[in-house]
Amino acid sequence: MSTNEVWFKSSRSGGDKECVEVAFLGGGLTGVRDSKNPAGPALVFSPRDWDAFVDNATHGMFDR
Repeated sequence: MSTNEVWFKSSRSGGDKECVEVAFLGGGLTGVRDSKNPAGPALVFSPRDWDAFVDNATHGMFDR
């Protein structure tokens, strides 16, 4: 990843630093990282995998 990505988090996350951040990267890729460690590793999803992840999250597949 370059240093030009624009990372954002949900407006519902409040002001704390315990959030997930997302960036739309080149080539249709989507990055996801922990806001507590912005220099740390990020998960990078292909368009197909990102769509599946969002769909599963929307439908509660990751709820505890």
